[in-house]
Amino acid sequence: METSDVVIVGAGHGGAQCALALRQNGFAGTITVIGREPEYPYERPPLSKEYFAREKTFDRLYIRPPTFWAEKEVTFKLGTEVTKVDPAAKELTLSNGTTFGYGKLVWATGGDPRRLSCSGSDLAGIHAVRTREDCDTLMAEVDAGTRNIVVIGGGYIGLEAAAVLSKMGLNVTLLEALPRVLARVAGEELSEFYQQEHRDHGVDLRTGVAVECLEGDGHRVTGVKLADGEIVPAEAVIVGIGIVPAVGPLILAGASGANGVDVDEFCRTSLPDVYAIGDCAAFACDYAGGTVMRVESVQNANDMATCVAKAICGDEKPYKAFPWFWSNQYDLKLQTAGINMGFDQTVTRGDVAGRSFSVVYLKQGKVVALDCVNMVKDYVQGRKLVEAGATPDVERLGDTGVPLKELA
Repeated sequence: METSDVVIVGAGHGGAQCALALRQNGFAGTITVIGREPEYPYERPPLSKEYFAREKTFDRLYIRPPTFWAEKEVTFKLGTEVTKVDPAAKELTLSNGTTFGYGKLVWATGGDPRRLSCSGSDLAGIHAVRTREDCDTLMAEVDAGTRNIVVIGGGYIGLEAAAVLSKMGLNVTLLEALPRVLARVAGEELSEFYQQEHRDHGVDLRTGVAVECLEGDGHRVTGVKLADGEIVPAEAVIVGIGIVPAVGPLILAGASGANGVDVDEFCRTSLPDVYAIGDCAAFACDYAGGTVMRVESVQNANDMATCVAKAICGDEKPYKAFPWFWSNQYDLKLQTAGINMGFDQTVTRGDVAGRSFSVVYLKQGKVVALDCVNMVKDYVQGRKLVEAGATPDVERLGDTGVPLKELA
């Protein structure tokens, strides 16, 4: 049986960063990364943007060139999945039936796209945007003549995909079940702004609509039937309705967790010598009042990975990283600082009509988060307000003549 001192399951951002940080922190033992995809670690955010729009070739998405990992003596088992974890024996069962031993295990699997459960959801032409293969398949269909695309889900993945597709001159309809897009992550001001932006760019964006089923010709999707009976024609459908944390083997092995796998302040699961990081790990977030939650971001995956690598190297410190996010749509750069959970007030700074503004979220007078659209200075200075737990004067907060750094 093969063994490794550290086995990292998942070859995404978190897995790659953990391997890299182990070497940077002087770890001299053996490291093996097990990845389900056939690719070496690559950046995922550009998939739904630059890669799909053909502004970047795939080789430019690698987090590090494949040769780098060999130089760092990091072994990869690609195209391989872990199907079982035996925490007592410290053994993994792989999809090819072999077993693999570990000293420390880092679970960095992220999540799988949430699938539609309605009839017709197994037809050809229905896509997620999570992997290179997902994007290559959809790109091939567009190249073959697909023009009418329906996007289901008005979160960031759906909106980013809609922006790229509409810029390519395709007919895009975006369907969101809730009354507004970004309803789970942003205030009404930001939702309304992005709704209008997409409509101005030709996207048929509809909110408050329920999908009843997908219709097809027996093989391929031809339309999306709504609850009111309308059928929206579709040659392809993109489903962007969130992810399901990929933690099945850990939970079956006895790890605690309901939404993902629970980790403590050092990113340790309830299983001995098993850590979890990134989108699949639920932790008590200081920037959300201690709420146990998963944070789906590259920042969180990378910072958790570094935290775990240091702990394995003997420098154990609680995970306290500041959460930040971004989204690029059209020529708009959205940067988010903090987590707006439980906010009870918003203040808008800047010129919404001029497409350069910030929404500041407050809870009991304290700044908890900012959404900054083409407002880099607000984002940089606003982070410090969140970190400091600042309680600025609301009138001055809304005055763009007052730099945010003066309100800390």
